[in-house]
Amino acid sequence: MSRTKTILIVLTSHAELGDTGRSTGYYMPEVAHPWQVFSEAGHRVDLASVRGGRPPASGVDLNDRVQKAFLEDPEMRAKLADTLRVGDVDPAGYDAVFFAGGHGTMWDFPGDPALAALARDVYEAGGVVAALCHGPAALVGVRLSDGRPLVEGKRLTGFSNAEEAAMGLTDIVPFALQTALEELGGKHESAPEFAAHAVTDGRLVTGQNPASATDTAVATVLALASA
Repeated sequence: MSRTKTILIVLTSHAELGDTGRSTGYYMPEVAHPWQVFSEAGHRVDLASVRGGRPPASGVDLNDRVQKAFLEDPEMRAKLADTLRVGDVDPAGYDAVFFAGGHGTMWDFPGDPALAALARDVYEAGGVVAALCHGPAALVGVRLSDGRPLVEGKRLTGFSNAEEAAMGLTDIVPFALQTALEELGGKHESAPEFAAHAVTDGRLVTGQNPASATDTAVATVLALASA
């Protein structure tokens, strides 16, 4: 039996969807469903966000029994109410970091140096870096110690340009996630729009969209087992 690992799920702290007047944040199903997978695999889950405290949520649906269980779990409820600030996190305490999605990530994940350092340090220590949907926005800013982008030459996925267009948000988000990952040398692989799709390349695990939440979490557990 493999030992218990500790996984840090990182959430956006950004609450505004550009200049639309609409709210955004992290996408609740992309936290709750991975939490369920990680917990059932016997792993410990912590929560962090860019600014710490209670981050803004979107996509909350209490008819989803997994979300309901997550929000009613005493431990996770307390952690969600006061998330760790990414800049205060000790990377040595984590076997994996999992960047959850939600459109808010497009604004505050790529430019945060503490977040980039966290991902680099976990990865270079032999841990797993995972990102789901818009969560791979975190990877845009990550350089390894030799200066190369973490995603360079790696197979990966993330919310596709076609999916962004289908949502009518191409001109709202600050950049095209798929394009940015490709420009860094990532080998982006897209499934049909909104179909479940997860990609593993060594210790980098990525998922394309919300439908990929469970698959991406399962792939993360498998990558941890072989890391």
